[in-house]
Formats: sequence, C-alpha cells, structure tokens
Amino acid sequence: MPLLLEPSPSEIKEQKLYVDMGLTDAEFERIEQLIERTPNYTETGIFSVMWSEHCSYKKSKPLLSKFPTQGARVLQGPGEGAGIIDIGDELAVAFKIESHNHPSAIEPYQGAATGVGGIIRDVFSMGARPVALLNSLRFGELDHPRTKYLFEEVVAGIAGYGNCVGIPTVGGEIQFDDCYKGNPLVNAMCVGLMKHEDIQVGQAKGIGNTVMYIGSATGRDGIHGATFASEELTDESAEDRPAVQVGDPFMEKLLIEATLDIIKSDALIGIQDMGAAGLTSSASEMASKAGTGIELNLDLAPQRETGMTPYEMMLSESQERMLVVVQQGREDEIKEVVSQYDLNAVEVGQVTDDHRFRLIHQGDVVTDVPVDALAEDAPVYDLPSEKPSFNTNTQPLRIEDPEDVLIKLLQQPTIASKEWVYRQYDYQVQTNTVVQPGSDAAIIRVKGTDKAIAMTTDCNSRYLHLDPYQGGQIAVAEAARNIVCSGADPVAITDCLNFGNPDNPEVFWMMEQATDGMANACETLQTPVISGNVSLYNETNGQSVFPTPVIGMVGLIHQLDHITTLHVKEPGDLVYVIGETTHEVGGSEVQKLLQGSYEGEAPELDIMQEKTRQQNLLKAIQNGLVASAHDVSEGGLAVALAEKVMTTNFGMNVGLRGKNFVELFSETQSRFIVTVKPEDVSEFEANVDATRVGVVTNNGRFNIQFNGETIIQQKVDQLIDRWKGAIPCLVKSKA
Repeated sequence: MPLLLEPSPSEIKEQKLYVDMGLTDAEFERIEQLIERTPNYTETGIFSVMWSEHCSYKKSKPLLSKFPTQGARVLQGPGEGAGIIDIGDELAVAFKIESHNHPSAIEPYQGAATGVGGIIRDVFSMGARPVALLNSLRFGELDHPRTKYLFEEVVAGIAGYGNCVGIPTVGGEIQFDDCYKGNPLVNAMCVGLMKHEDIQVGQAKGIGNTVMYIGSATGRDGIHGATFASEELTDESAEDRPAVQVGDPFMEKLLIEATLDIIKSDALIGIQDMGAAGLTSSASEMASKAGTGIELNLDLAPQRETGMTPYEMMLSESQERMLVVVQQGREDEIKEVVSQYDLNAVEVGQVTDDHRFRLIHQGDVVTDVPVDALAEDAPVYDLPSEKPSFNTNTQPLRIEDPEDVLIKLLQQPTIASKEWVYRQYDYQVQTNTVVQPGSDAAIIRVKGTDKAIAMTTDCNSRYLHLDPYQGGQIAVAEAARNIVCSGADPVAITDCLNFGNPDNPEVFWMMEQATDGMANACETLQTPVISGNVSLYNETNGQSVFPTPVIGMVGLIHQLDHITTLHVKEPGDLVYVIGETTHEVGGSEVQKLLQGSYEGEAPELDIMQEKTRQQNLLKAIQNGLVASAHDVSEGGLAVALAEKVMTTNFGMNVGLRGKNFVELFSETQSRFIVTVKPEDVSEFEANVDATRVGVVTNNGRFNIQFNGETIIQQKVDQLIDRWKGAIPCLVKSKA
C-alpha cells in the first residue's frame, strides 16, 4: 500500500485503528503524551509491537522481578539475547528458551522451524557457537486428526531446520493433554559454547558509529508477528497466516559463521538479532540500552519485495537478519568478512546523541519519537488476581490388576518412548553428543577439556493445574533431578512461561503462584534464572491451556567419568530407591488413565529435603558409587523401574511393600532409582539414605513383588514393544 494511502494521524485516532493493532485507548493516549502529538501510521504500528506483551512484558514484568538472577557463575543475566554462565577455564555457556506457540498453531512446520531459527540467533548474537538444541512440546490427545497433523508438522519443522543448520537436537519433552488441542505449545531452547573474551551485547554505543544490516533481505512475512503472539487464538486465526515467518536454515548457517567471524573484530560495537518486532525492536532496544539515539535510512535496507512501506519494513519479522553497530570508518572490515558468506552487509544508519528513534524513507522523516518511549516506557500493569475454586476431593482409585495398568501407562503418549520423534533429529552432528535423547538429560562434551554440559527441559502442567505454587516448585526441582541423575551440578535455568489470558483474574492468580513457587525453588537449589520468555494468551475460543512454565536447565559435569545415564548397566547390580512413597495421585498419569481427569491435590514438595537428596546423590555419583540413576516422575515407581530396563537386554527383580497397589503408580516427589555395583554397596549405603529393593538380572524379565506377592511378570522385550510402538501406532491410525 503506497504511503500516501495510509490513514492520517487524525483518522487513526478518530476511527480507533490502533485497536486492531493491539493498543488500548489508554495506551494510545499515553503514546500521544510521550511524543507530544498523534502518531502517524508507521509510528502507531511501531508502538503497537513494542508495547505488545511479547516485547514489553507489560503484564508479566512484576512477576519476573521475583526471580533470582545472580549467582557465582552468572556472567550475563536477563536483558540480552541469552543468559551466560561461567564454566571455568575462561569458557562459558550461553542459553535461552523461547516460544513459538501461536505461529505453530496456524502454520506448524514454519512456526516450529522459525522458532528454532530465532532461538539460535539469540545465542550466537551473544558470541557463542550453538552446540545443542532442545524443545518442550505440548499437544492435544493423539486421537484427533488435527492434533496428529500439528504433531507431525511441528516435529518435521524442528527437524528440518535443526538438521539443515547443523546443530544437534539432543533432548526435550512432550506432553499430551486435551487442554492443548487448539493451542499447542512449541518451546525451543538453544545452548552455545564460547570464550569469555567473545561475549557480545546488543547495545548501540558510540555517537556517530555506523548501524549495519546483515543477512537476508526484508519481505512482507511475519508482519505484526509480535502482536499476533499477544492475542488469543480464535476460529478466525487462520486468517493470520501471513503473520507466520518463513525460515531458511541454509542462510542461517551462513549467518552463524559470518557473525562468529565478525565478533573477532574490535570494530564491532554491538549486535542483536532481528527477532520479534524485527528491525523495530533490535534498533530501538540497542539504542535504549546504550542511552543513545538511532537514525535509519530505510531506502538502504535490503528488500526482497517492491514498494514496501516503512510500516511493512519496520514490522516485518523476516528471518535470518542481524543488526550490528560498527566503529565509524571501519565498515569495510565488516563487509569484507561478511562478503565471504555471500550475505548482505550494508550501512543503514548511525548512532545519534539525541535519544530519538528516527526513520528516513524517500527523503522524508517518517518516524521521530523518543527511543525510550518504545523500549522502556510501555505501561506496566498490576492486574487483579483471584483464586479459582479447586476440587480438592479425590475419588479413590482401585487397581485390581497392576500389570495391566503398567502396560497401559507405558503406552500413554506422555510416558511412551519418543523415539518416533527424536529419530527424525540429527543429534550426533558436531560429534559432541555424549548422551543422546532418551535419558534424563542430554550431555554435550566440551572439547579440549574434561568437562561436559548437561541440559534438560521440564514441566508437569497437570500439577500446576491443581496447585500452581507446588507445580512451579516441582518444575524446577524435576529439572534439577534430571541434571543430577546425569552426574552434573545444576547451575542455572531459562524459562518459558506459557499461560492463558492474564486479564482473567484466575489465570493471573495462577501466574503469581507459579512464579512464587519457581522463585522459591530456584533460590533454594541455587539455580538463578538467567534468561527466558513469556507467552501469554494461550487460549482458543476462551479455553486456556494448563499453566505451563517450562524450565530449561543447564548443569556442569566437572569430569567426564561422572557422566551417568538412566539405564541399568550390569547383571548383579543392586537396585535402590531414594525417598519414601506416599499416596499422591492428584494430577498423575494413573489418575488420568483410570478416571480420565485430574482432581484432588498435587503432590507435595519439601524443597529442602529435595535439595539434600539431590546433593547426596550427586556426591555419590561423583565418588563413583552409582552405576545408573533415574528420577521417579510420570507414572510413578513401577513405570520408572520399567524405564530403567527399556532398550537393554537385562531384566530386574524387585520387591516392594505398601498399603495398596496405587502406591506403585503414585507420583510422590523427590524420589530416585539408582543401581549400585555389589562392591560399592557398603560405601553407598553409608552415605546415601536409600532402600534396597531389587537386583538387575540377565534373563530379560521384569518382575515385581508387592508385599511378597508376585504381581508383575513381563518379558522386557514385550514391554519395549508396547512402549516404543505406542506413538507410531497412534499417529498412523485413522481415528
């Protein structure tokens, strides 16, 4: 649309055109006050994306302030593209998780693919080489054709982008529940390695320095993507398909290498990915963080479509683009590096001293506003909250045939093998992957050292649905359990807070409670929050998803011989359970299986007890006393025991005691199953409070006695067939 045909400022105001862009009447009035006039069409669009929840966190910022963000290993906390932790020897790890939920609901392949591409750019813009990808996915039940389509396409999009760009997808988690039927959650995490000396920040410093645009040309894809991500999905959301970006992983690979080359030049001042809100967010945020201004000539920006307006260029979220600030007069040094990769590298502006955000198009000033008005002055809302009514009554569960229940639980998509998913991922590229998908945590070696990095994503939203405070604590604790079971020290987290509409007081109450629980667990376990993302309005036609604050955690393995995996290792090894089992089935898989719903109280968590058990187990692992380790989570003790022999040729004989069969499937927290070599038993028992329950066998049979009665007798290979075949069978079925 030619610029002359755009609505005038008076028409924007009188016809309230800003409402369709996501601004309220009060927000529009505030903008007028800040810029001391009525904004034009381009300015209105720019404010609408920068003041969206996706970019400004205007409704979640008060909650984010609760999180601990400092720690002995934290080199960079929230506020930049990704957080960074120190791992010693002048080496560091950068990591972050972000959502691409709404785009994936509309165009699942590209929505998932560009989610991966965006999070990769967040990491390498910090100066780190991306070495691993993880994800956290939520879908409706696999008995619905639309859900199967979304599931297959999202996985294909993640695989297509990650495999082509050459970064291994090493881990993740998937949960299936009816609440995600209309609004799947697609959270992508990237981890990168770097030297301390290479750390970069996204700041436009140095008056007169040059602003350069590097990467793909700008098109009309992704326009208003940030606003789209800050709205509830409806039946009409498919009309927003143009808001979904299109990714090019081969271009991303070139951009990674070009960026990692230019950070070696001292001509580089600052760098930031053009992510949500594209050129608008990167330029305004870089200037605001540096306390400067910025002026861009849009005629110089690479464009792949003709006749693009300033509004379209500034709101486009075309992929594979970076904005950099370079010392004035040294532009050719950067161009020379970038030219080796056949990428655009052009001067588009300069850093100014007037604290303004100014855009030039065809010789005219089309935007001139205070830069802080965009990046810092969005309103922050103190929203009302109201505790919803919970059904704390739990129908008693009766289990007559525990063997049948175990088999059915192993076939539940949330518990069943995810091999169908991760076999589509290249998880060995770069040759650093030590532990591949399928264990409690993925592990990447740090070449040239005796260290490794463990990483995981976790969140049981069913617990949060029943008790968001306890569920928030459990999400952090379970992530830490997975890290500890791998032989690593939990170091820090990144989070992706997926919730419904925060304007609903009951949803906001859940957000408050969940973040309180997360903050308490992070404080106790000493795992600060160093980066993250908020994704709200995850609703479809008024139906909200369960609260799903996904935790991405990274841990440090100090010596490679500390690496531990979940599967049993040798016949004759003794099996131990750490932690006592109590009758807790609220939000459990067995409750869903037998009742089809969740009710009652979520499992309790004593976070100090959790910390003690984790520390004791980790010390035992580091002292070489543990052959294998696995935390008890979905499905309870019986499922966790069975998982330890999956994909092995071994068996297990176990003897348990309890009041009734339900305790086999109770999801009591802070429990682990470990195996110990016979020669290490005495030392292990002297240092870890654990109960011996069984032995690893070589007969390929899985046997459980309960109160002296044999209740489960199964061939392991038959259990494996059921466990591995569940998801492929559901995907292929025509139902």
